[in-house]
Amino acid sequence: MNNINKGKSPFYPGQPVPIEFFIGRMNEIERIRRSLKQVELGKPQMIFLTGEYGIGKSSLAGFMKYWAEKDNHILGIHVLLGSAESLEDIAIKTVETVIKTRIYESTIPEKIRNFLSKYIGKQELFGVSINLKELKADGPDISQGYLSFLQELLNRLKDDGIKGIMLILDEINGITNNPQFAHFIKTLVDENALNSTPLPLMLMLCGVEERRRDMIQHHQSIERIFDIVEIKPMDKSEMKDFFTKTLNSVDMKITKEAMPFLCHYSAGFPKIMHIIGDAVFWIDKDNIVNEADAISGVLAAADEVGRKFVEIQVYNALHSKDYHSILAKIGKENISLSFQKTTIEEKLSSIEKRKFNNFLQRMKRLKVLKSGDEFGEYIFNSRLVSLYIHLNSIKDKKVNP
Repeated sequence: MNNINKGKSPFYPGQPVPIEFFIGRMNEIERIRRSLKQVELGKPQMIFLTGEYGIGKSSLAGFMKYWAEKDNHILGIHVLLGSAESLEDIAIKTVETVIKTRIYESTIPEKIRNFLSKYIGKQELFGVSINLKELKADGPDISQGYLSFLQELLNRLKDDGIKGIMLILDEINGITNNPQFAHFIKTLVDENALNSTPLPLMLMLCGVEERRRDMIQHHQSIERIFDIVEIKPMDKSEMKDFFTKTLNSVDMKITKEAMPFLCHYSAGFPKIMHIIGDAVFWIDKDNIVNEADAISGVLAAADEVGRKFVEIQVYNALHSKDYHSILAKIGKENISLSFQKTTIEEKLSSIEKRKFNNFLQRMKRLKVLKSGDEFGEYIFNSRLVSLYIHLNSIKDKKVNP
């Protein structure tokens, strides 16, 4: 088969999963659905959606935004704050998102554009342009009246049956470094609670646990605001369901011998599952994913993960061959987020043992490792890094699930 003509890959490495391909996460979905129902009934809710890097926070948030709009009559606003550094940036990105977001009820976009007409430029081929000069000028006022902005937005849409707003603040790694952000969130929640008629608002922040701790350091009361919904790695049955259904969507099958390889090396991580799945999709020649296809896909995925997430951060920063050797010996252990220093030391040469403490400190400075709660325990900050180091250490050997 000519792979160029295979058609559209059903896997989405490096981007949120389209809602039609969303699989699993039923426990998390039910918890968020319960909160969405409360918002629909008029009661504000606050959720911190957390989990490791690459676990699928943005995909789940996007799926729940769709659900909120279709089932709960709630307007969803998914704001990506990746480059935001100030409260004014948050306000500007929120308005941009509201103007550009896809709304399923046909009468709503026109009302939104009438409300925000001051910030809308010319109609373009792929939508409308933003009048950034006007928007930036009003950014400070919008940030100070953020709750009023959301309330006015809802007021204009109530006649269309909209009962509340789901505000998702995503990609918050940078903005949580600003102490004002924690105070901004606390003020938003408190002001709304003190209103005689609170805005029916689902406020969802998406980030790793460290970002929530950053906010708590800046404002202790943050720890009492949010209902924490943690996304954990998928179990084996969820992974099997994912690979089976996703491949079946493009008329591909997977053999029972191949499945253990895909599941084991994905480690329940959606980002890795999509990278491995995409590699297998292009490697396969007969629409039947067998053991050889799976092994080749795993090894190709290891290279992809390394290029995207690990090599610049780790391998290129560690020039010592002894350090690389220590990494390989850590990687030969089972896929895990943590390891004991004494366990690894037993496998090191005398030269590597002398360098081991410096290696660990260097990895901590690179924010690859952190100290665990137990004496001598070290934990990878990202499962992507630990998984790649494991895959990289076995690339030249027989791959076993």
